[in-house]
Amino acid sequence: MLCPQLIEKERSCMQRSKNDVWVGMFVLLGAVAILFLALQSANLLSLNFQSTYHVTAKFDNVGGLKPKAAVRSAGVVVGRVETLTFDDKTFRARVTLALESRYSFPKDSSLKILTSGLLGEQYIGIEAGAADTNLVAGDTIAATQSAVVLENLISQFLFSKAADGSKAEPEKK
Repeated sequence: MLCPQLIEKERSCMQRSKNDVWVGMFVLLGAVAILFLALQSANLLSLNFQSTYHVTAKFDNVGGLKPKAAVRSAGVVVGRVETLTFDDKTFRARVTLALESRYSFPKDSSLKILTSGLLGEQYIGIEAGAADTNLVAGDTIAATQSAVVLENLISQFLFSKAADGSKAEPEKK
């Protein structure tokens, strides 16, 4: 016959074991949630179950544009950047976009590489054209505007000021 104290000890041990399992599952769930939020905020994870179609565009300079960057129209995300490659024949960057099938844009739409805020991440803005036919999978968008590189703007500003300063000196008498 088992002693009542031994039975009570086993019950307490099983209760502690059950609590340990629940605490472990809660900690694991919290770690998965933090990992999900970190990947989502770094734009490394995009859960999109919409069907897409691919179009390409060529840019002179893509700046800091990265794969999986947003493609926006009127501030709404309508797709993602799929790939960035270099075309060694035209010496331009070829960008492949995955646009959601529920959005259709005219064939003469234009693309710009824009920046969120002053120093934020870059994305592609698509401005709808006025053509009667819409883009389909495999089309190439010809009207593109490259990224504005902050260093180029600063150097242009400094050089223009230096040129203005050198022109102003001969006028002094």
